[in-house]
Amino acid sequence: MNHKIVHLPSGLYFVATPIGTARDITLRALDVLASADLIAAEDTRSLRKLMEIHGVPLNGRQIVAYHDHSGAGARARLLTALEAGQSVAYASEAGMPLIADPGYDLSRAAAEAGHLVTVAPGASAALAALTLAGLPTDAFFFAGFLPNASGARRKRLEELTAVPGTLVFYESPKRIAASLRDMAAVLGDRPAALCREITKKFEEVRRDSLLTLAEGLDQAPVKGEIVVLVDRARGASVSDGDLDSDLRAALKDNSVKDAASIVAEMHNLPRRKIYQLALDMAKDEG
Repeated sequence: MNHKIVHLPSGLYFVATPIGTARDITLRALDVLASADLIAAEDTRSLRKLMEIHGVPLNGRQIVAYHDHSGAGARARLLTALEAGQSVAYASEAGMPLIADPGYDLSRAAAEAGHLVTVAPGASAALAALTLAGLPTDAFFFAGFLPNASGARRKRLEELTAVPGTLVFYESPKRIAASLRDMAAVLGDRPAALCREITKKFEEVRRDSLLTLAEGLDQAPVKGEIVVLVDRARGASVSDGDLDSDLRAALKDNSVKDAASIVAEMHNLPRRKIYQLALDMAKDEG
């Protein structure tokens, strides 16, 4: 038996669960699940199965469903338990709670009400992928899931172009090829890594440029949970003076839109930002 019953002071205990292999759970997480007065979960069935695997009994306790669609009612029930002096454990379906998973509103409400809020940390797909990707880890930005529609996705990517660190995204198998192509179009064909099914039987890491990874999916599509990591921009920074000169030169023979596209691609900068500069410049000269 890997768990033990411990005294948990009244409070909210976020519990990390494995992202694949069930044995990746921590001993402290098992203790919290075995000892909490009330248990809540993003997916009650998956948590029940995990507890069964590790022999953690419910002992008559309920598992309350708390997810994006459970609404304020479920949150109120958990807060009422905290007000009554109970210990409440909350587990996401996989990985760390709140990291692209529900729990933020619950955490904030519990903290604002003066309750203890703590965590039994553990597996995280984003951090595990950073370890595997072979890209810089000194600075990174977790961007979660990108929008479904290509236009909205590209707009979001433009906002991330200048982030001085490795970009980390979660993605689905259905959208991965289109997302990689949009990333290459907006960010440039940067070095990247596609990590899937981390800690599971078919774990795989593909490392290449964004476009090459996208093309590789045509011959070898992927299934399962996916994390995409993209290297930071490596181009030399451009001065305001050089940017101004290049824009003025481009505007002589091109429309504002075309001039902005030319200069944005030249310096690997967000098109939206350069388009606004070109508009302002055209107005001033008009």
